[in-house]
Amino acid sequence: MINPKIIDYIFSSASIQRWNDYPRMVELVELDKQAHKFIIAFFIAKLEDDINYTHLIEAGIFEFLRRIVVTDIRPDVFRKAIQKKSKEINSWVIEKLKDSLEPIQNGVFLKKFEEYLYDSNMYKKERFILKAASYLATKWEFSIVYQTSKFLTDIENVKRSVEDEIEDYYELIGVRKISLNKKLSRIIDLSGRLRFQKRWAQTPRIPETSVLGHMLTVALFAYFYSKDVDACDKRLENNFYTALFHDLPEALTRDIISPVKYSVDELSDIIAEYEIIKIEDDILPFVPEGLKDEFSYLLGLYENNKKDEFLNKINYKDQIKIVDNIDDYNLDKYSPIDGKALKQCDKLSAFIEASLSISHGIKSKELQSGKKHIFKGLKTVQGIDFKDLARQIDEEFGSTGQTQARFDFD
Repeated sequence: MINPKIIDYIFSSASIQRWNDYPRMVELVELDKQAHKFIIAFFIAKLEDDINYTHLIEAGIFEFLRRIVVTDIRPDVFRKAIQKKSKEINSWVIEKLKDSLEPIQNGVFLKKFEEYLYDSNMYKKERFILKAASYLATKWEFSIVYQTSKFLTDIENVKRSVEDEIEDYYELIGVRKISLNKKLSRIIDLSGRLRFQKRWAQTPRIPETSVLGHMLTVALFAYFYSKDVDACDKRLENNFYTALFHDLPEALTRDIISPVKYSVDELSDIIAEYEIIKIEDDILPFVPEGLKDEFSYLLGLYENNKKDEFLNKINYKDQIKIVDNIDDYNLDKYSPIDGKALKQCDKLSAFIEASLSISHGIKSKELQSGKKHIFKGLKTVQGIDFKDLARQIDEEFGSTGQTQARFDFD
């Protein structure tokens, strides 16, 4: 599966500041921007024809990895540089990431990454959708920056430049709907607000991660898991987007920490019921009509008033069914979701959040006890040992001794 070195790269994006030459009322980081971009790209793509979602997901991951490496270059400068020196820049990016990417999928992922960087026609329509989504995510951020930067002499020029760029993407139906503040824009705004909700809000942590950024890290783990178990295209797509949207209702309920959610009798059931109400009242009415059933499925809704995105499910002939062995349904026609594996991806992301902070010297009792509790819950699913991966991650982050002392009980 994925390895600790590339995980470290991914989480480093939570420390990469955006718009850092402008005053900001909140921190804007690269991980959150990328998560918002993936969400916007999903909705744009669903309003288009002939989109390959494996290609859309992979192109998004490739762009994300490249952006982590070239983060010190301003976006406008980077766009000009890539036009004139694309080969040299891409070679440098590959060289930086080669050791981290080569072990993944026995080198297949690295080879595809290289092909993508060197062939601008690869995944052409998916690239265009991602560019549009990136622009809209940036525009959403700029609306925050603009509020605190009106006194700057150049801000109106920046505003005009941002607003003018939208014309480049008007051929996409989703872009037109979002730019005209149609119903879809409500979902884009709702998901963007998840960057303001911090994970582990009860304790200091370095780097801080938002609920929005967390959703993307879980989705990335879901992609690599899906490739390792040789998932069919629809299964990979469903796994990625179920993970990407798994905390979307928390924009309406706030991020209730697990010790509170599961320690108080019947509270988790009350929260689940409330989430369903909020989804039906404040999310689904703004989703395009032809997408509502699919999106409900991705959010974990099934039967009557039940919700659990972490169950193994299939959706065959519009009938949702809970299943034990998802490998028995590894065909596009069953639209499978590896809910149990996605739960492990979610736990793994939380484990990394705690482990990273502890490695930076922030060792609150909440983080240490939370990390230990999460580790106990990690399991092997479909041959993927999430607990062993957590051990490797902890060693990579430089706390090997603590890991042995704390985790040798299992």
